[in-house]
Amino acid sequence: MIVDAHAHVFPPAVRERREALVASEPAFAEIYRKPRATMATAGEVLASMDEAGVDRTVIVNFAWRDEALVDETNAYILDAASRSGGRLIPFVSMPPARGGHGGPQFEDAPQAAGGRPGDPRAKIRALAAAGARGIGELRPESLGWDLADSDEADLLAWAASAYDLTLLFHVSEPVGHPYAGKQGLRVEALASFAATAAGVNIIAAHWGGGLPFYTLMPEVREALATTWFDTAAGHLLYDAAIYRRTIDLVGAGRIVFGSDFPLVSQADALARARAAGLSGDELDAISGGNARQIFGL
Repeated sequence: MIVDAHAHVFPPAVRERREALVASEPAFAEIYRKPRATMATAGEVLASMDEAGVDRTVIVNFAWRDEALVDETNAYILDAASRSGGRLIPFVSMPPARGGHGGPQFEDAPQAAGGRPGDPRAKIRALAAAGARGIGELRPESLGWDLADSDEADLLAWAASAYDLTLLFHVSEPVGHPYAGKQGLRVEALASFAATAAGVNIIAAHWGGGLPFYTLMPEVREALATTWFDTAAGHLLYDAAIYRRTIDLVGAGRIVFGSDFPLVSQADALARARAAGLSGDELDAISGGNARQIFGL
């Protein structure tokens, strides 16, 4: 089983509103203001999977500010996954948190169970019941909230723990060349969150922005015990030695194949993984075995 843990989809109706969204959604505009930045539908992901020989694909949402847009795109992703016969694994966007930090809605589970209109816990409960397997691709800094201390961080930790949802973060390397969409989660913020949300499954995109290096520090290694690093768009950032260096640091069991489709074709991304000089066991773990463990496939 080949599993792509990182691909992007948009509803056709959202793609048609691209120009309007560029004007109203800053994070979206940073990546998609240029026409050459491709947007794919769920059907196009499935066609790509057929061509590349990929069995399962995690389809992720985006860091929207507009709550109505969050709801619209979540509904599309969940519907597409339900129609795919298990081939698509849905990751949804998180509804915005409400109320003051540490307020009752974040600490009083019975009250949240009442399903107040607009309550983010009630929305997450409904998303999990509809088949969501994770939340992401998360871009806290693009949305202006702090992963270290915010209502949103509290909500994420609760949702992941309560409903076994994996969190996929866009993590940026602090050095190197600039590119559209580079702004993402700082490695220190992710390490801090992982330490406080022990046991929560996390995928740190784009090789975790270099975070595996810091696992040479015992306290960081312990904090990242349930964090995996995906290979999405890795060849645009690193040379092929990134596979061997990261295996040396965290082991092949902590790396998951991701393409970042449609930015990178799934076939090309898979070919690069197969050409990275891995052993058969390492390639099997990275290309699907680890994801099977995370998602219980």
